[in-house]
Amino acid sequence: MELYNIIQKPVLSEKSYAGIANKKYVFRVAKDATKPQIKRAVEEIFNVQVESVNTTNIKGKYKRQGRHEGYTSDFKKAYVQLKPNSPSISFFDNLV
Repeated sequence: MELYNIIQKPVLSEKSYAGIANKKYVFRVAKDATKPQIKRAVEEIFNVQVESVNTTNIKGKYKRQGRHEGYTSDFKKAYVQLKPNSPSISFFDNLV
């Protein structure tokens, strides 16, 4: 799997903003990506040192719009903790 296909987009929410100060970032990743693949992708794309990666699979929510109903798509989230001596990710610096 190519590195740029592993990380799909950052998750920007109140809870994820709270972790930015502690160098903990949240990304939406490919469903079949493993922790070592995610770690390598973050290290090479953002030029940082990753300490740990935690992942969770999110089930799609049930939604209705009038007579139409269905589920949103399932996805995987990765919580990435950087090492203390590592530089922060510059994309998130403007958000804090």
